[in-house]
Amino acid sequence: MSSQNFVDSDIKEKIEEQLEKIDHSTAVRWAADCAEHVLSYYEQLFPADQRLKSAIEAAHLWTQGEMKVRDARKAAFDAHAAARETEDEAAASAARAAGQAVSTAHMAEHAIHASTYAVKSVAYAKGFSEDAVAEERKWQYERLLELA
Repeated sequence: MSSQNFVDSDIKEKIEEQLEKIDHSTAVRWAADCAEHVLSYYEQLFPADQRLKSAIEAAHLWTQGEMKVRDARKAAFDAHAAARETEDEAAASAARAAGQAVSTAHMAEHAIHASTYAVKSVAYAKGFSEDAVAEERKWQYERLLELA
């Protein structure tokens, strides 16, 4: 499986189309859900590190009007720092998914990047299994439709 298979899939196009139809807050909720769905790939290696959970929580707090964008951005920077601190690609991709999810509070366009990093996390964790990658994208799309 090449990296293009999960970046340029048909279902990703459907996700992008649906993202254009939803509001900013829903995009943040969905991106946070995508990141949370792969959080275990990071936590298995770094169970005491709370930066990813904090980033996902920050995204949820922003959707509730309980966090300002500047504070959400700090949580994003922390998650991206966690990604840079590991050589494990599944964990790093999960961290980037969390960083992009909370960054969606700043710009809705980050939501698709959160989902793609989540899929990359699954791909690395599952040996680039096409079935695992397809299942993750399917879950993402179904979750997006639930929230829309």
